[in-house]
Amino acid sequence: MKNRIFTSLIIVSFLFSSIAFAIDLDEAKDKGLVGEKGNGYLGAVVAQKDTQDLVADINAKRKAVYAELAAKNGITLQQVEKLAAKKAYDKTSTGHYLWVGNQWTKK
Repeated sequence: MKNRIFTSLIIVSFLFSSIAFAIDLDEAKDKGLVGEKGNGYLGAVVAQKDTQDLVADINAKRKAVYAELAAKNGITLQQVEKLAAKKAYDKTSTGHYLWVGNQWTKK
């Protein structure tokens, strides 16, 4: 079970880096447009259509990967989301936004 979870975390890490290159997530984070939420998904810090479209696209891709990981490892989607959220929070760079205490906070 621990090996499966570890493997899942590696895959989730790869997902985050792959998405960043594919849709320029890093730039959106650098500009303060988006941030990581505690549910394993991205949130819009700035409510504008382009930002919301980016968030929706990334979150749909994340959810698909999370569901696949959950099925593959015999765990729930919520467990994968929780692991992904922790990984994303830990990986978030200084100056980027995190959803903490019902508000956006810079790390």
